[in-house]
Amino acid sequence: MYRILVLGAGKIGALISAMLASSDDFNVYLADRDLRLAEQAPSHPRITPVELDAAEPKALGAWLADHPADAVISSLPYYLNVQVARAARRAGTHYFDLTEDIAVTREVRRIAAHTPMSFAPQCGLAPGFISIVANELMGHFDEPRVVKLRVGALPQHPNNVLKYSLNWSTEGLINEYANVGQAIIDGVISEVLPLEGREEIEIDGTSYEAFNTSGGLGSLAETHAGRVERMDYKTMRYPGHCEQMRLLLNGLKLRNDRDTLKRILENAVPQTLQDVVVIYASVEGLQEGRLREENYVNKVYPQVIAGRLWSAIQVTTAAGVCSVVDLILADPAAYQGFVAMERFGLKDIVDNRFGRHFAQGGSSALSARLVAAGATRDPDAVDDTRASISLEGAGHA
Repeated sequence: MYRILVLGAGKIGALISAMLASSDDFNVYLADRDLRLAEQAPSHPRITPVELDAAEPKALGAWLADHPADAVISSLPYYLNVQVARAARRAGTHYFDLTEDIAVTREVRRIAAHTPMSFAPQCGLAPGFISIVANELMGHFDEPRVVKLRVGALPQHPNNVLKYSLNWSTEGLINEYANVGQAIIDGVISEVLPLEGREEIEIDGTSYEAFNTSGGLGSLAETHAGRVERMDYKTMRYPGHCEQMRLLLNGLKLRNDRDTLKRILENAVPQTLQDVVVIYASVEGLQEGRLREENYVNKVYPQVIAGRLWSAIQVTTAAGVCSVVDLILADPAAYQGFVAMERFGLKDIVDNRFGRHFAQGGSSALSARLVAAGATRDPDAVDDTRASISLEGAGHA
């Protein structure tokens, strides 16, 4: 029985705890500085609510010393993850987080050096699962050239001016919109401005826009720099969202006053459980001397888990980290130090008891390959989804 400390009992931490505890192989300590929040998570005999302020390094270190854990999973705001990683290193426990922040991940990589434990940041949806999908597609090519990663967590029925719902960490959202991102351009890792490079995408007859945000590539750019001509990550939204966010962050200069922007968004933009996560990846390159393209397209909707309805963004994020935790703890000797998400095969993830929550569809080319490789997906049930992309403006794509 594995002992897991989950830090943060919010939108994601509660579901991570419920998923792990429901498998019967994990005892979970769900910790939050507000004990009442931890107690509101699904009741389960293998979930123990804990009052613990992880922002206090001494308190976290003392708790880990008194309660040895096999792994620490941080579902805290990105700016707390470095000190959590340091505490995990001192305690000799595996470490996992969901951060999208590039600087935080670089520091976690340094902390992970020369340790037999696994340090796996960025193992949610994006970065995380989308990196695994893109890496899988790239492996189908003799010479991959252009790699596109696109993810959108969207309301199914948008009815406000932003055409958006706050189903994710507001701090994380602002961080993605305000910080410089990464891309590979002409084979070289380059910085790209957030909210730029806007393009239009159509999937199943629905129009979306996509634009640069920070952090979605994870470590994929470092892994494949010099191997591909272009690689980028863009966030998908309904058309019009990008222009509104440019006004807030650039026109009104709220990128320099994030506390005010957070208050505005949380007071004006509702939350909903009726969301959809759209996952799209495309790779173009040479196969057997011919220029070809392969796509992965998937839509994930809210699901009932542990007797409660959870939003699609909660499900995909929790499924991402739980499947990675499961695979690493099953074979810890294979994963030491910093663990990049592209280390994991897509088939291993979607076959996993937690990763199966992703396996609702997918473009026919990739699904067929997984079926041929022995995946559990029914080839007759493959979703024949199609997507098209057109670029607007001077951004790369």
